[in-house]
Amino acid sequence: MTEARTGPLRHLVSIDDLSLAEIRTLFERAAEFAADPRAWSHLGRGRISASLFYEPSTRTRLSFESAMLRLGGGVLTAADMKTSSATKGESLADTVRVVEGYADLIVLRHPSEGAARLASQYSAVPVINAGDGSHEHPTQTLCDLYTLWIERGRLEGIDVVLAGDLRYSRTIHSFIYALARFGANIVCVPHHGLELPDYVLQRLREEYGAEPVRADASRLGDLAAQSDAVYITPQKPHQLSLFTEASGLKVEHVDAVYMTRPQTERHTPEETTADYLRLGHATLKADVLRDAVVMHPLPRRDEISQELDADPRSIYFKQAARGVPIRMALLAALLGQIELGDAHPPVGPKLYPAPLANPCANPTCISRTETRHVQPATKLLSRHPLRAACGYCSQELTFGFVGCAEDRVYWPKESGEARRLRPERMVFLRDAPLAEAAGFRAPVTAAVVPPS
Repeated sequence: MTEARTGPLRHLVSIDDLSLAEIRTLFERAAEFAADPRAWSHLGRGRISASLFYEPSTRTRLSFESAMLRLGGGVLTAADMKTSSATKGESLADTVRVVEGYADLIVLRHPSEGAARLASQYSAVPVINAGDGSHEHPTQTLCDLYTLWIERGRLEGIDVVLAGDLRYSRTIHSFIYALARFGANIVCVPHHGLELPDYVLQRLREEYGAEPVRADASRLGDLAAQSDAVYITPQKPHQLSLFTEASGLKVEHVDAVYMTRPQTERHTPEETTADYLRLGHATLKADVLRDAVVMHPLPRRDEISQELDADPRSIYFKQAARGVPIRMALLAALLGQIELGDAHPPVGPKLYPAPLANPCANPTCISRTETRHVQPATKLLSRHPLRAACGYCSQELTFGFVGCAEDRVYWPKESGEARRLRPERMVFLRDAPLAEAAGFRAPVTAAVVPPS
């Protein structure tokens, strides 16, 4: 149903698919929609959105459907894909190609990381990522940023504490990337064993110039009493030299505390949530938290006491309600009904097909869970040192050698020959036996030395 579209087809797979200028425009339009929701019921007239939810959802699905209905459009809902053709073995790619004939836009939630990127490759209508595994949740991030923008009047330079399960929360991962892009300071207070994944920290350093350093979180009191806090700041390294490793960067002020529930559905048997952090009046008595708003993506369990619901600093229910106008603005933009005003929107990551076996070891990556229609792909992170990641789930690849797909010669990853290969010719190989089993040969000009 693409004939009614004006402008180029765009998807929202990652928060990085929007420029900072476009995000600010979405905020401004969302504020207009929130002021008078009924005034915009013509923008979606004659359009239909399809909700494909392979995981349970209440707030995200209902807020998207409310947003589309307020725009004057219609909604098709598949809220429990366990009862759909997926139970008969239908692939995500085939489902998307069928549903695009029924709707003008697809909102997708899926348990596999990278599912939204796969769907966008097969869809002729816009795909919106409503959460893919523990990877990203860009529209929740837009809602969270919009809330902070309203409450604080800006995003640049604000100080935000992220607390709880930082390893498996896709909301946190999208949010932290966006905060870093806007130049916010971020204090991570994770539950023990549920710290930010290494690949998230690495991306913060390399792509956003945000430097994670040890934090002196003593002024946060009970909030950080049992946590190894990390301060992530856009400040330059020479500024950080003022702080020693022993003391860490001091937390002097907090604009917002963003609490997350334990993502137990993704935990391993070894990961425990015993003594999980709980916010209450006593926790928020610290001077540094006096003016901080309390946010939560919901649903909550026991990590925020009900006694805080009446505290004016608690804005998590306002935060949920604001998901409707920000999603109204996003839907209108992707349907071509409003302009975002950026002549140069971000370009998605350059992906290169993996010509041999899938190099991604992440068992919940869409390239592992749906093999029929996924061409494994990689993206080059850096050449010095040579590093690459899965093109779907973004997790960094582990490899010792790089083969050339053209001449079938393999080289140690540290070698100049490996780094000089064109990305589309790179084949990432765990070790020399695997390389030889795959039909590659060692270079005849020099002996292959195993990586140290």
